[in-house]
Amino acid sequence: MTDTTKDKDTGKKKPLTLARPGRLELKKTVEQGQIRQSFSHGRSKAVTVEVRKKRTYAPDAEGGMTKVKPGEPSTLSGMDQLTADELAQRAKILKGAKLDEERRRVEEAERSKREEEEREKREAEEARRKAEQDEAARTAATAAAAAAVVLPEPEKAETPRPARAKAREGAEVVEEADDGERRGAARKGAKADKARPALTLRKDDGVRRRGKLTIARALDDDGGERVRSLAAVRRARERERRAQQALAGHAESAKVIREVVVPEMITVQELAARMAERGADVIKALMRMGVMATINQPIDADTAEVLVGEFGHVVKRVSESAVEEGLAGDDDAPETLRPRPPVVTVMGHVDHGKTSLLDALRETDVAARESGGITQHIGAYQVTMSSGQKITFLDTPGHEAFSQMRARGAKVTDIVVLVVAADDGIMPQTIEAIHHAKAAGVPLIVAINKIDLPSANPDRIRSALLQHDVALEGMGGDVLSIEVSAKNRINLDKLEEAILLQAEILELKANPDRAAAGIVIEARMERGRGNVATVLVQRGTLHVGDVFVAGAEWGRVRALVDDHGRKVKEAGPACPVEVLGLQGSPTAGDEFTVVENDTRARQVAEFRQRRMRDTANAAGVRGTVEQMLASIAAGEAKELPVVVKADVQGSVEAIVGALEKFGTEEVKVRILHAAVGGINESDVTLAKASNGFIIGFNVRAHPQARDMARRDGVDIRYYSIIYDLTNDVKQALTGMLAPMMKETVLGQAELREVFNISKVGRIAGCLVTEGVVRRGARVRLLRDNVVIHDGALKTLKHFKEEVREVRAGSECGIALENYQDLQTGDALECYEVEQVARTL
Repeated sequence: MTDTTKDKDTGKKKPLTLARPGRLELKKTVEQGQIRQSFSHGRSKAVTVEVRKKRTYAPDAEGGMTKVKPGEPSTLSGMDQLTADELAQRAKILKGAKLDEERRRVEEAERSKREEEEREKREAEEARRKAEQDEAARTAATAAAAAAVVLPEPEKAETPRPARAKAREGAEVVEEADDGERRGAARKGAKADKARPALTLRKDDGVRRRGKLTIARALDDDGGERVRSLAAVRRARERERRAQQALAGHAESAKVIREVVVPEMITVQELAARMAERGADVIKALMRMGVMATINQPIDADTAEVLVGEFGHVVKRVSESAVEEGLAGDDDAPETLRPRPPVVTVMGHVDHGKTSLLDALRETDVAARESGGITQHIGAYQVTMSSGQKITFLDTPGHEAFSQMRARGAKVTDIVVLVVAADDGIMPQTIEAIHHAKAAGVPLIVAINKIDLPSANPDRIRSALLQHDVALEGMGGDVLSIEVSAKNRINLDKLEEAILLQAEILELKANPDRAAAGIVIEARMERGRGNVATVLVQRGTLHVGDVFVAGAEWGRVRALVDDHGRKVKEAGPACPVEVLGLQGSPTAGDEFTVVENDTRARQVAEFRQRRMRDTANAAGVRGTVEQMLASIAAGEAKELPVVVKADVQGSVEAIVGALEKFGTEEVKVRILHAAVGGINESDVTLAKASNGFIIGFNVRAHPQARDMARRDGVDIRYYSIIYDLTNDVKQALTGMLAPMMKETVLGQAELREVFNISKVGRIAGCLVTEGVVRRGARVRLLRDNVVIHDGALKTLKHFKEEVREVRAGSECGIALENYQDLQTGDALECYEVEQVARTL
């Protein structure tokens, strides 16, 4: 292509050609630089920073692309403009960046302030340490100067100067070598003991001291090096030891004073734990007292009391039986009591239909499952009547378990149902059941069973019961009697009504909202279940998981099973349940109580086990009539319970008649049971339950009963002459009578003068006018014929000598016990009081 164009400047035409392509390049859009970032503890770091710039172009008016500078209005059109959200986002980012920058500046200022404070603390610590070092140096120099005063020594041949210079140079070399070794040890990490001041040399800039140290040289500030003496080190260590002792004494004075509970016996370890002291310190204190004991050795309460006082704590003496205090809990408030079902015990002779009657009431077949149809163990059942009310029944094999419960002071049953067969009449166990019911003091309901038999004669039963002091309704008494038939279900509803009527009269109530307590009916060991106890809850509610104590055993309730074999979560008052979770098998009749934790339960159980062992091992475990008479004389009993067994009925009647004649208004004989035949186990159980004894007239005890009496501590007396029997019983009743107090006046004295003696008190100078004044006797002080004091003589002297008595016409000095108000003209009356035994 050849074309021409004019140049604007020269006006000449130049050929039209294609321009040479230029270099296509971009300006730098990234600027680099370095900043130093600071951290704590004086550390810093160089960081490379890049600043990136963004190119913004917009079309100009001619259609070309023009760079838009920041701050200039953009010529972008329509869709290329920033939206309001983008602008808000950018503003938010900028604001956050400003806040970060402000926070960084605040942190930097705080960091600088902390570094400045730490630096000031270090400078202050260094200044204090330097001042202490200077003070120690001055003290050491003064001590060294005082110790270096010596006598002048004879002159010696002076060592030539070259030799002295060599020696000095050698010493300096050795010193430099020692300094090098110390610096090397320090470089290896050797640490100085901060707790103890180090024995070091502190040197000045001058040369090493030569020659002997004199007072002048020691006081000269420019005179060589100063060495810290051993005495200064010892003093520093002594000051440190005293400071530590002062700190220890302050800590000891600020220790907590505790109230330490000390039982009859306690181990050293337990005592140390209760005082919060080290066991070694307690053993050392015992050694100083002359008692050599190990950490696990028990000590008595007196030694423990002295030991606790030595450590500065307060002693609280308690007896071992204190663990049982508060176990029964407080009495229930009347507003917390709720009605509860009655507990009924079914008693009677063997094969009179006790279990069958209970079976008819429960509508179950318990009797069919018993061995041979005879009850082998105690059964506890709760029956819900057609009216919705509940009754708890106890079916007993005879009366042993019932008597054992009563022997432990427990009143288990509320009502006794006496089952008598209409065709069999009154039998020996029926009579025993009557005596047990009377001894327990519970109401009696007579159920005349088997009235469906042709040979039944209920009227004969009613008449026979009159001979045993059981007066039925319609025969002049108030004892309810119901004719029933367990086999044919006759009149069972009337028996239920009679039980509920009697329970309504008794107003039976209990508090269900408290810790459970009750009686163990029976206990046994079962394979796969462990120790199982049948308990009767008397008050409160027993829950699964409760910790309880039953006699000498304790445990936690793992499961509760009712009389129908169903597992329940709780059992209320008058509810019989089986309890699983005992540590051992308790005895039938033991009381069980729920406690707060395992520790309390274990303590109570261990105490009861220990008490049982001590009772079994003590000499003279078996009770005697003499011991019983001693307890009666102490006022613990006003009745003498007796069980009488004789060979013939005539002897029984004669003995009972003679014993009843001895009764008075204050004391009387209580015949628990009188029958013909040998002494059996039932007699022993009855006597133990009432704390009585057994009289055997021309009879002997069975071997089993004899062993049982020896084990239970029941005394059996054998007689063949009735007069010996009556004399012993009369003597026992005489011992039950309270003795009569008799007063005898010995003499009188008149107060002539009253003396005040220091450390003694007021002494009365008296003249005995009548009888005799005897030391140890009681005296009355009379003023104007009015008795103003009654007490004992403290001192009785005659001419400065202590005498036993002073007779009429003699003078004496008298001091009264705990009484000082003596005046001239008062009168003293001396008398004695003696006890005179009473007779029937």
